[in-house]
Amino acid sequence: MPREQYQTKLEDLRDDVLYMSEVVAERLRMGLDALEQQDGELGEEVITGDAEINDLYLELEGECTDLIALQQPVAGDLRFIAASFKIITDLERIADLATNLGGYAKRADREVFPDVDVQRIGDDTLAMLEDAMEAYAQSDPELCHAVAEADDELDAACEAASELVVRDLIERDELREETDVEGTMRNVSRLLLTIRDLERVGDHAVNIAARSLYMIENDDELLY
Repeated sequence: MPREQYQTKLEDLRDDVLYMSEVVAERLRMGLDALEQQDGELGEEVITGDAEINDLYLELEGECTDLIALQQPVAGDLRFIAASFKIITDLERIADLATNLGGYAKRADREVFPDVDVQRIGDDTLAMLEDAMEAYAQSDPELCHAVAEADDELDAACEAASELVVRDLIERDELREETDVEGTMRNVSRLLLTIRDLERVGDHAVNIAARSLYMIENDDELLY
């Protein structure tokens, strides 16, 4: 393959990875909206849309494999292709977590613990994902480190939210008189799972930033 054509394929791969990230971010936003609005139909749309993301993943996996097998890239090009492959894996897993949110929205039947701001936590995870992908797109090592630092704040917010839910549940006098204790506990469980899943989205965003940093500077500081 001529060098010019090879470089075009590398650029196409970057564009395709960024497109996949936009689709995944949209699905995550839809999942959060479905939860906030208790919109089961929107939640189902997120779930059914996962097939598109799986197809994108398989297509990009093929692109990465072909570039490695046919071109035998070295140095920076090899790191770029390897990072891209790892990043689409993290994106696919974020999409799976978005489908979880869609499923929780379908089963939620009332608001529980309004003091827990799931939407703010969700907005933070989306910002981390967008920053991580910007770091990949612009080869920005400082932004890679910023995403990793933001994850510490996200972890603290998720831990505080989970503790608030458990503490409030223990202290609730009305729960002892609640006729639908099982229903309340199911909703509490979904809320705790939502917080956990959003924390995991943040972890995947850090993975993306870590792979991007390795791609940019051959620096594995954030990988371990």
